[in-house]
Amino acid sequence: MDNKKLIIAGALGAALAAAAVGGAAWAHHAFAAEFDGKAPVLLRGKVTRVEWINPHAWVHINAVDPKTGQTTAWMVEGGTPNTLMRSGITKASLPPGTEIIVRGYQSKDKLCRPACKANGRDVTFPDGRKLFMGSSGTGAPKDGSDPNDK
Repeated sequence: MDNKKLIIAGALGAALAAAAVGGAAWAHHAFAAEFDGKAPVLLRGKVTRVEWINPHAWVHINAVDPKTGQTTAWMVEGGTPNTLMRSGITKASLPPGTEIIVRGYQSKDKLCRPACKANGRDVTFPDGRKLFMGSSGTGAPKDGSDPNDK
């Protein structure tokens, strides 16, 4: 490969890397940018899927409304996979079909297409374990769930 082609290939690679980093930086947000601290939710349902991705993991559940019995699909945002693993939550601990309880806050837009969205504060497992699933320092309401809140 001649020098001209190497320079073009290098520039293209740098541009792609910059776009990837820029996209990840854009996707990471403060709590208040997307979620409503005055709209708490308590979701009880079965895990349908887990997206173990950065900058936030997503737990998908079919939550059942205790009053109506109606099932609604929810996407619950957690902290980074690394943060979740340090708190004791792994992708393997949330296999599809596991019934969990999630306490969190609904998205500001309140849209439920393709699913309702929430930011998860904590998750309670069938054995009673309750673990923090948020990410510290995001601006979420200080309600005692975050072990790093002072």
